[in-house]
Amino acid sequence: MARYTGPKSRIARKFGEAIYGPDKAFERKNYLPGQHGNSRRRKKVSEYGTQLLEKQKAKYTYGVLEKQFRRLFSKAASSKGITGEVLLQLLECRLDNVVFRLGLAASRAGARQLVSHKHITVNGVHCNIPSLHVRPGDIIAVREKSKSLEVINSALSTQRYTQSSWLEWDQASMSGKFLNVPERSEIPENIKEQLIVELYSK
Repeated sequence: MARYTGPKSRIARKFGEAIYGPDKAFERKNYLPGQHGNSRRRKKVSEYGTQLLEKQKAKYTYGVLEKQFRRLFSKAASSKGITGEVLLQLLECRLDNVVFRLGLAASRAGARQLVSHKHITVNGVHCNIPSLHVRPGDIIAVREKSKSLEVINSALSTQRYTQSSWLEWDQASMSGKFLNVPERSEIPENIKEQLIVELYSK
């Protein structure tokens, strides 16, 4: 499955935000990547450049490549509601993102790996499709044989991420329920979705 596997701190430095979560390397060098990053002044970015950067930030944040991202945008554009908000909602409803929001993994990349390796079930059925669209009422759980995995228990014990209001977690059964599609105010990502809409509308 296609995904970005390059240096993540470099990408975070490009956007000036720790988009992949806590990052010691980013905290140490929170300036542009490259040999002259610390002394180089940022050039004035054009309107198109600003919109493109915002789209790239969203893609890297959710671990989605261009073809899939464009498909999601087309789906959002043909749906009822504000296109930008619907786009973010579709990204939040991806299975790998829901696993991440439940706190079963420290990052979306880690959540994607858990799903790909069949450690996660949806409504009692094994699923290895990270892009699966989760719907209200779906139960996302850790497979019985995987409940003792150190990577999952470690992520749950750190409690680094606050519980999302649109998800319900049951520690005893190690399962979560997708209650409803989140509102824009419930999505914590610092993404200016209107700029993405403007970019694709050109």
